[in-house]
Amino acid sequence: MEIDKERYKRNILLPEVGEEGQKKLAESRVLVVGAGGLGSPVSLYLAGVGTIGIADFDRVDVSNLQRQILYREQDIGKAKAELAAEQLQSRNHSVQVEVYPEGITAENAEEILAKFDVIVDASDNFPTRYLLSDTCMKLGKPDVYGAICEFAGQVTVFASDGPCLRCLCPEAEDPSGNPNSAAYGVLGVIPGMIGCMQAAEVLKLLLGKGEALIGKMLFIDVKTWSTDLIEIPVHPQCSCHAHTKVHRT
Repeated sequence: MEIDKERYKRNILLPEVGEEGQKKLAESRVLVVGAGGLGSPVSLYLAGVGTIGIADFDRVDVSNLQRQILYREQDIGKAKAELAAEQLQSRNHSVQVEVYPEGITAENAEEILAKFDVIVDASDNFPTRYLLSDTCMKLGKPDVYGAICEFAGQVTVFASDGPCLRCLCPEAEDPSGNPNSAAYGVLGVIPGMIGCMQAAEVLKLLLGKGEALIGKMLFIDVKTWSTDLIEIPVHPQCSCHAHTKVHRT
């Protein structure tokens, strides 16, 4: 596969990437679930990956513009997934974008996720997050998880050789009791920071370079600039590995 050596010159100069690594990225497929605060920076910084899937059923609201950098005032009321695809292709015409405007549901999750190498959880509610984690574990796909709240955020990677979301946080008996991002405030820059970290984890996984945050969660709080890296063990009573396929990139 031919790559644009001038466009990706700074990547290619890195010994860990080079031309072969850039070709590998161009042949890769990444699904971004959620085209909002986290999904915006994730998708923009992954625009050198060959194929990006965007799954989101939502439409742009004026309250999104404070942090969702893909959208403008004239986009209010329009479908996020289609707008995100337009923005990505306007920045890099060689990127293939697949749009899933119905979002990810229990009915379509396995079929859609199976098409991609890495899944990015940029969603804003726990039912979707559990669905993604469960399906990724079943398919053996890495799930790059990011979450934000107020002045802080966190990033980890759930994968077949590590814990899943249920190991970290067992699902509530009543999923409707799980809050989404509309229930609390968030400083506008936080999604950009965490989304960039998620994008970095995706690139590391695709290139097979560096140490991914598998079994570890990175926390950052900008009020104090404190960071914390904690270990997440596989819960002994979690069934996440019962039907896991081994994923190789």
